[in-house]
Amino acid sequence: MTYEREIGSYTISDDPARFDLPRAHRWIAEESYWAKGIPYTTFAAAVRNSLTFGAFDKAGEMAAMARVVTDRATFGWLCDVFVDEAYRGSGLGKALMAYFKDHPDLQGFRRMHLATADAHGLYRQFGFGDLTGADRWMEIRDPDVYLRGR
Repeated sequence: MTYEREIGSYTISDDPARFDLPRAHRWIAEESYWAKGIPYTTFAAAVRNSLTFGAFDKAGEMAAMARVVTDRATFGWLCDVFVDEAYRGSGLGKALMAYFKDHPDLQGFRRMHLATADAHGLYRQFGFGDLTGADRWMEIRDPDVYLRGR
């Protein structure tokens, strides 16, 4: 069952049928700093296997997106938050975060993560803080994987 809300002049929805995958891929592959060059098939698989939502203007055009990698029970990782340049400064980022915070599949989690280079102020307004227990976390990191191809 899909979850949809009107916030201001936008409709935000997790309905996969409404999500504009080619547009979202262009945003993430061409304009993001975190996944530049991500192949379409890789991005499509990530969207398909995540809770992904889009924000749509009154004309139905997708203006923003976000994705949550989650088991929908205990943990989530908010990622690929992106607002199209034409819609920035309109409060859409805050609307997207309000939708995220209220989404019924994202309640009661023990932990929710995100990583950001430049939007700490926005995310702090919605309860995010500095990572705790960072000394316990480990990663395998390959930042150039999309540039090399697979």
